Amino acid sequence: MRNTLEDLYYGNITPNAQDMTPNSELKRATDRVTRFEKQLTEQLDEAGQAVLAKLIESQQEIDSITALENFILGFRLGAKIMMECMDNNDGDIRIGGD
Repeated sequence: MRNTLEDLYYGNITPNAQDMTPNSELKRATDRVTRFEKQLTEQLDEAGQAVLAKLIESQQEIDSITALENFILGFRLGAKIMMECMDNNDGDIRIGGD
């Protein structure tokens, strides 16, 4: 446990900086998006490319916010589960001595 706390203190834990597994479903989907983005960019004029770039930037912002919110929600759910695990007196059967 102390190692995790030290890693957190020194900034060695970065949940948002993960590598994709090669040949994974996520990697294949990301490669498709990149390929289609390139094809679309080649077909658009300069004004269209600017709109596409703004659309992609906005979608990345939405994805970033969503990832943060899901991380927080997941962390909170984990904490709630741990708090319930600590309550020995919440059912019809009691753990010995509690």
